[in-house]
Amino acid sequence: MRILVVDDEPIIVKGLKFNLENEGYDVDTASDGEAAVDAAKRTAYDAILLDLMMPKLDGMSACREIREFSSVPIIILTAKDDDREKLVGFESGADDYITKPFNILELKSRMRAIFRRVSVQSKHPDLVNGSSRIELDTEHRGAIVEGREVSLTLKEYDLLETFVLNPGKVYSREDLLREIWGEDFPGGIRTVDVHVRRIREKLEDNPADPKNILTRWGVGYYYKA
Repeated sequence: MRILVVDDEPIIVKGLKFNLENEGYDVDTASDGEAAVDAAKRTAYDAILLDLMMPKLDGMSACREIREFSSVPIIILTAKDDDREKLVGFESGADDYITKPFNILELKSRMRAIFRRVSVQSKHPDLVNGSSRIELDTEHRGAIVEGREVSLTLKEYDLLETFVLNPGKVYSREDLLREIWGEDFPGGIRTVDVHVRRIREKLEDNPADPKNILTRWGVGYYYKA
């Protein structure tokens, strides 16, 4: 598996590269957001570790640009432990978020969790909901809506798959946070709201009046086929 590590602090890049290569990953590096976007355009990475504060182009902007052409899993690395910054990161298309200084074992664990989920998804057959409006492309972790291809981030796909496989089942935000992000995820339930909104913007004809991913007020979200 090939990983792109992006950080403007050489000592951090050196440490991450050393540890990840010892785990058997192939590692490329970049020191600013512009270089990260260029590298992501040239190479099909399995994951990108992206620092938030960088010269030329910051991590959030780089993440947004990468999301315009790729659904590669992106983990944001930052010294800011702020819920608002985390939400902005998810808004930009990040799949996970880890705060510096971090334990390298925690980072490796999060990466393995992402790769396990991707591996499981790639083994599933394609799924189509009852209305045939939304088709899940499990190989590329995307969706096809009435013939239109839609690119999804890893977490967006995880959420959509959970909804489509369980039509009518109402999930609380807490349930979705545990199921999709895990018990030890440091973010709050607004993370779920951000991802649901982004999915609606990509899949619904009118995101303000959704027809498929609905809200049960005071309870949570559900999928209506």
